[in-house]
Amino acid sequence: MVPNLLEKIADAPRLPSSPKHEKPKFAKEKVTVIFVLGGPGAGKGTQCSLLVGKYNFSHLSAGDLLRAEQDRPNSQFGDLIRTYIREGNIVPMEVTIKLLENAMDAVLVSKTGEGWGDGRGRFLIDGFPRKMDQALKFEEDVCTSSLVLFFTTNEETMLERLLERGKTSGRDDDNIESIKKRFVTYKETTMPVIEYYEKFGKVAEVDSSPAVDEVHAATIVVVDKVLT
Repeated sequence: MVPNLLEKIADAPRLPSSPKHEKPKFAKEKVTVIFVLGGPGAGKGTQCSLLVGKYNFSHLSAGDLLRAEQDRPNSQFGDLIRTYIREGNIVPMEVTIKLLENAMDAVLVSKTGEGWGDGRGRFLIDGFPRKMDQALKFEEDVCTSSLVLFFTTNEETMLERLLERGKTSGRDDDNIESIKKRFVTYKETTMPVIEYYEKFGKVAEVDSSPAVDEVHAATIVVVDKVLT
């Protein structure tokens, strides 16, 4: 995510009362959105960070935005978000979508004068949508997506990565109990999203089991096709 983005988002209209706008808010011709999905520990964040510099993307992590909101002083949603995350469940879509919309606004403002201009931008939205209602509501209200990057690997690899990350991450959900709950939630609610977008030929599956550089090489082949 861009430096100081969370501070900029804090100045955006608070949830849920933001000004009404035409739907969707951002035109697909000006704003490119790529959803980045995969199981917990599939390597989504790592690959997003590698794509940012190469393609001038802004990386928005739904999870990071939610964790920042839960820690924001006097947030009316803090306790709700904290409980959902701890239990491995999905936060109500109205909260997540409004945070993403505010973040996109903040990025577009911050990028003025850096070659974007005129409301144009490229976004990798990491860990979203995790449910069908999120997908449909985001595309209706915010922006139509161009692609779903779907990173796949086995549960053993994901568990190992998450437990290793948990040694230093400080995240409440990087423990074996929460991880197992997240695996169940992912299978039950996120896989139908993948299946839905596959019907429209908008899913690019990338095996994230190999080394990071190898996964990145496979990923840029896919992204090049979308941007050209």
